Amino acid sequence: MSDYVPKTSAPSDAPKTGDTPQTPAKPGGELGKDAFLKLLVAQLKYQDPMKPMDNSEFLAQTAQFTTVEKLTDLATVQQHLLTAQLQLGASNLIGKTVAYTGDDGKEQTGVVTAAAFSGTTPTLRVGDTDVALSAVKEVRNPAS
Repeated sequence: MSDYVPKTSAPSDAPKTGDTPQTPAKPGGELGKDAFLKLLVAQLKYQDPMKPMDNSEFLAQTAQFTTVEKLTDLATVQQHLLTAQLQLGASNLIGKTVAYTGDDGKEQTGVVTAAAFSGTTPTLRVGDTDVALSAVKEVRNPAS
């Protein structure tokens, strides 16, 4: 009777040596939660059955995934708060006199009559000109 020797080579669908999983990276080379989860699943799928992942290592990676997910959620909430704060600030400028740098590079002044919120930076309507909130240099109460 022959001794059974388990096959130790990787399955045919396992990544070849030198192959790297293609995961979408965020700007700056950061991995998002989807990419992190794909890497974790791939690691579990292709692990050596004779040497399974240590429980503490698996728990650590699961905790890392949860941390990445919660940090992503926190960043989204912070972005929404920033947008709301910019919109509130722009709305509070209606009726105020502002000084801003015009397209020609010269300082202009005028009274804000409206605020628009279509992009990442609110736009103020000053006279017949649209002015980015970031271009405002000074805010004054209107002259009585």
